[in-house]
This record gives sequence, C-alpha cells and structure tokens, in this order.
Amino acid sequence: MNISSSNPSSYKYEDYRETADWLLSHTEQRPKIAIICGSGLGGLADLLDNKTVFPYKDIPHFPNSTVQGHVSQLVFGELQGKQCVCMRGRFHFYEGYDIAMVTYPVRVFFLLGVETLIITNAAGGLNPNFKVGDIMLIKDHINMPGFAGHNPLCGHNDERFGVRFPCMSDAYDKDLSSLAKETAEEQGCSSFIQQGVYCMLTGPTFETIAECRALQKLGADAVGMSTVPEVVVARHCGLRVFGLSLITNKVVTDYNSQEKANHDEVLETTGMRTQDLQRMHHQQYLQSATTLVISAGI
Repeated sequence: MNISSSNPSSYKYEDYRETADWLLSHTEQRPKIAIICGSGLGGLADLLDNKTVFPYKDIPHFPNSTVQGHVSQLVFGELQGKQCVCMRGRFHFYEGYDIAMVTYPVRVFFLLGVETLIITNAAGGLNPNFKVGDIMLIKDHINMPGFAGHNPLCGHNDERFGVRFPCMSDAYDKDLSSLAKETAEEQGCSSFIQQGVYCMLTGPTFETIAECRALQKLGADAVGMSTVPEVVVARHCGLRVFGLSLITNKVVTDYNSQEKANHDEVLETTGMRTQDLQRMHHQQYLQSATTLVISAGI
C-alpha cells in the first residue's frame, strides 16, 4: 500500500464501495455500530460474540497500523445481541498516512450500514482536576490540524456521503453521553468519569510545556493524536458519535518538573483500567431511540 501524501479526494466512491462490498461478501454480519479502539484498548474486541476477524492486510484498500498497542484487525461480532464492527488498530498522521487514509474506514462503515460510531483514544490530561486512569466523555473537540488546512472534507464533496458544509457544533451525541453517565453511576464508576474537550495534535512528538499551557488556555481538557478526523467524517456521513478518552498521563506544565510523557506509560495505564472498562462494557450502556445498544465504557 502506497502511503505517500495525497489529497483527501484521492479516493473515489467506488474505492469505498469496493471495500464495503468485499466485507459484506465475506461475513453475514450487518453491523449498525462501529467501534474504533485507541492505543492499548484493542482487547475490547474480545468482548464481542460470534466473531469474524479480518486482518487489515486482506481487506482491499486498507493500510496496516504500525503503532505498538494496535493489532490491525477488523472484527465483526455481537455485543448484547447487536451486531458491531470493531477496529483493533487505527491509522495516524504520524505513521505517514494522509488524511484520506486515516479516515478511510469511517466511510466504509457508513456503506456497511453503520449508524453509530464509538471512538476511543488514549490521551494526556490537560485539566488539572483529571487523574491518570480517568475516563473522559468527549463533549467537543479542537481540530488543530484543521486550523492548518488538514480537514478530511477538503477537496471534492461527494453528496452520496454528505453535504458540502456539515455542522460540527453537535459532533458528539448528547443523549449517548447522558446515558453513559447514568450507567457509570449505576455501576459505581462515577469516581473516574469526567467530561471535557479533546484537542488533537498530529504527533508523533508529545507536547512541549508551552504547547500544553496554550491548549489549556484554549479550553482543552485532554490532548491526543487521533479521533478528530474520524469524527468529522462520521458526522459528514450522518453517523451518531460517542467519544471516550482514557487519561493515560498528566501533561507536563512546569519547567521544573522531571516528568516526561512516553508511550509505555500510555499502554501501562490502558492495561490498568481494562477490568473497569470491560465491566462497564457489559451493560446496555447506551440505549438510543433507534434501539442501538452501545458500549460506553470502551
């Protein structure tokens, strides 16, 4: 797979259709829910019943994830009797993929018939009240790459996916978030549930102290290197979106601090919270008006 830079319109509708049709011809599952797993959270796909697993390398037009903690498998299965598809491994700018490749799976999900996207990530805590191991329900985002012109909707707009100028003020579904908080209270998980704004930077470097201070002033509560492009494309396609950030480290904002962010710390924290996440996942955590049962504890 050539991962050299290209513009977001380099993929045609027929490419997405080919991938979707290949998947539909290789599984009887017809998912309404898609889950994108963040760093170290791919094990959540193991909670699905009646699984069918496709390595990314076997799927037309799919790249491979090259990051530790991402497995590169697309898993079809059932959660609480509802059909789902789960990405064990996502794609990032810092791997050398362009924005069209980073968001490619989301349009494929749309063509599969998916109506709700659950998206998860590992993030650094900017909010001083957040603790390592907290789970932040994403209520909004700051698209820093978008400020620089890297928006997945730039280029030709195909009306078969969505409108030219989609609204983003309602990017994250409020009803799903409310249900997530209610279930957290029922399960005794409220002590580590937060809500806030996620900011995306492209990476792969972790943030400087000055950058962290600037992001705090912008109103960001957590920072990471993913999620936002997929959410933009999902909303363009009309999918409902529920987002979660697992706070894996506290950002450094003090020049006298000896602490340093690193990826091993991220993976260690995702492992620490696995049992709690799975306990929440087993509940009918999110029940939408369309009777979709969604895992809000991923």
